[in-house]
Amino acid sequence: MLEIAEGVAANLLVLSAVFAAGFLLGYVAGRFLRQPKKEQEKKVKAWLLWAVTNAEQEMQGAPGRLKLRRVYDMFVRRFPAVALAVSFDTFCEWVDDALQEVVELLTDAGTNSMDGTAEKGKEADIK
Repeated sequence: MLEIAEGVAANLLVLSAVFAAGFLLGYVAGRFLRQPKKEQEKKVKAWLLWAVTNAEQEMQGAPGRLKLRRVYDMFVRRFPAVALAVSFDTFCEWVDDALQEVVELLTDAGTNSMDGTAEKGKEADIK
């Protein structure tokens, strides 16, 4: 019994840190889960936009299925409660939506970049 007390005393700082981390994680998860479902979905989809882009940058030459697996693994670690409530098919639809949004953003950025280049060319002609 004395050995257990000595072990607890020696590791009190570690135990306190583990307790504090667990409390903080529970608090954050509780705040997220108390939000309306639409708000939760909006946050997950915004995060998925980042995750899809990140997986594409990290795994450029890899097949799409491996990238999907990478994004799903990150999703399960980031949103474990949502991962239990959402089917894999729904998750795949969300990833498809995120991919489509990335393409649209890149297309818009490319168009704006070309417009800016054209404007600079026009200004050079005037001078």
